[in-house]
Amino acid sequence: MTRTLFIGDVHGCAEELDALLHACGYRRGERVVLVGDLVAKGPDSAGVVRRAREHGFLAVRGNHDEHVLRWHAGKMPAGKKLKREHKQVLNTLEDEDWKYLESLPVHRHFPELNVRVVHGGLVPGVPMEEQKPELMLNLRSITPEGEPSKKMEAGVPWAGLWKGPELVIFGHDALRGVQRHPYAIGLDSGCVYGHELTAYVLPEGRFYSVKAKRAYMDLDGPP
Repeated sequence: MTRTLFIGDVHGCAEELDALLHACGYRRGERVVLVGDLVAKGPDSAGVVRRAREHGFLAVRGNHDEHVLRWHAGKMPAGKKLKREHKQVLNTLEDEDWKYLESLPVHRHFPELNVRVVHGGLVPGVPMEEQKPELMLNLRSITPEGEPSKKMEAGVPWAGLWKGPELVIFGHDALRGVQRHPYAIGLDSGCVYGHELTAYVLPEGRFYSVKAKRAYMDLDGPP
C-alpha cells in the first residue's frame, strides 16, 4: 500500500513543511494530507499553498483558511477588523492559490484506511451527515453538560469521547499538542508557536516531527 502522510497545522511554516517531508522520507507519488490551517500566523503562507497545489497534496479546510477565504470573497461582517496575520495572507496569495484553498472540503474520507480527516473535530454520537461545518472547523472540547465547545478549557477533548469506528485525524488544538486516543489522533503540535510540526504516516502507524526554526507567534495570542 502506498504511504499516506497526514500533516498537522502548518500555518505558513513552509521551511518546516519541507523539513518534515524530508524527515518522513517522502517520495513523489505518496499521498500527503494536510489537516487544515495551511495559512496565517507563519512567514510563508503562499509558499505552503504553492507546495500543496504543485505537488498535488490533499487537505481539509481549517478555520484560518476559512477566515481568509471569507475576507477574500468580501463576506466578512461590516466593521470586522482584519488582523495582521490574515492581511499578510491576502496580500501574498495568487489566483491559483485562492482556487486551491476554495477547493478544500471541511472533511475527507479515506475508506481504505478507515480514516476521516477534519480540522477541528466531530461531535461524538452525531451522525456524519448531521455534523455542523462550523464545529468541524472549530471544535475542541465537550462540556460537562455534553455540549460542543470551541474552547479548550470548557471541557474534555472531544477526541477522547469519539468511539469510532473510523479513526479521525485532526488538528486545531495546539495547547493540547499531539493527541493519541483510541479512535482519534490530533496532530497540531504548535509549529508556528516555536514547537514542532508533526506527521502521522500510514500504514506504518508512525509519528514524525521536526522542530520549528523559531516562534513566529505567541501561543497566548489569538486562536
